[in-house]
Formats: sequence, C-alpha cells, structure tokens
Amino acid sequence: MRREFSPVQISRRLGDAPHVRGCGTGETCPDLFELSNGDFAVIGTEATDELDHLLPGDAARADYERIVVISRDTLIRAKKDIPDA
Repeated sequence: MRREFSPVQISRRLGDAPHVRGCGTGETCPDLFELSNGDFAVIGTEATDELDHLLPGDAARADYERIVVISRDTLIRAKKDIPDA
C-alpha cells in the first residue's frame, strides 16, 4: 500500500545546503529534509537496480519504494540536525 503524503510540507533542511557542501552545478546534490508530519525526505541517486539484490534477508522493499544513495558527507553534515527521538 502506497503511503499518502498530503498535505505534508517540507519543514526544514537537515545539514548544510548543497552549495555549502560544494555542489554548485545542481547536477548531483543530495539533500535531506524533515517533513511537517515528522517523516524525512531524501534527494539522492536512485540505485534500486544496483543494490536491491544486496539487501540483507531481513530487509524488504515494496514495489513503489526505491533505494536512494546519498553521500557520506551529506549524512554526516545532517547528523547535528537529526533528533535523538
């Protein structure tokens, strides 16, 4: 069952903006956002075909879900903004 996301809004960016991380071209600029419903949204490189068969046996992905890769730097810079609970 596909999740419904409206009327959700982006509340804030987690971590530094792409241009602060050195992404000035706009071509590959991973990003993390906290949504108004408390969930998180990720902009990254779609890698489902490359990584799906590597998921551990206890991991599952629905047909409408995708595996998205973000850079280590993006997540480390976002760490300070991710709530503990």
